[in-house]
Amino acid sequence: MNWRFVKAFGIRVPMRYGIHGIDVSRHNDRIDWSRVRRMEADGVRLQFVFIKATEGATMADKNFGKNWKEAQRIALHRGAYHFYHPTRDPLKQADNFIRHVTLRPGDFAPVVDFEVVNGQSDKTIVDGLRLWLETIEDHYQVRPIIYTNGNLYRRYIKGNLDEYPLWIADYSTSHPGRYDADKLYFWQHNQRGWVQGIKGQVDFNVFVGDESRMREVCL
Repeated sequence: MNWRFVKAFGIRVPMRYGIHGIDVSRHNDRIDWSRVRRMEADGVRLQFVFIKATEGATMADKNFGKNWKEAQRIALHRGAYHFYHPTRDPLKQADNFIRHVTLRPGDFAPVVDFEVVNGQSDKTIVDGLRLWLETIEDHYQVRPIIYTNGNLYRRYIKGNLDEYPLWIADYSTSHPGRYDADKLYFWQHNQRGWVQGIKGQVDFNVFVGDESRMREVCL
């Protein structure tokens, strides 16, 4: 893996990949998207962003609407994600996302952010995730993406929901080769990057492939 420390971003970046991006939520406060778009360092510029839209059965990210419009204005590939709670009704969670997110051709497929289990059984978690995913796929007519970490992937996703595109958060490895290469599309490799126009630290990601493969996970 060809890593390079990019001082402007404050992190090492895996230069093997050519498509870099971030994900944001209300925790990043008000974002100056024009500054985000202008930022480039050591040949690396941001080309995509995932934006938090909803959480649970009723919550919506207060900055989603503005961030969603701004990402389109500055011509970043954009995607929306839902933070999933296994203790909440999966259908109500899917409806919450659908109420708030209108996708256009070229947008990424919807993402379910699965990172808490809340003490629920394996069966409850897998069945609930499957119901959310199937409901979302039926509405948007595109297969959703699963975001999770390595431990949750191995326990709940692998062998149960293998047909879905994967976005893995793994900061312990120099290359995400331990995951199914056919289904791995995004790799979140660092939580502590810096981007002009955004307050605080930012999650950094790469797309594992080229522009032609990216179309597989877009509307």
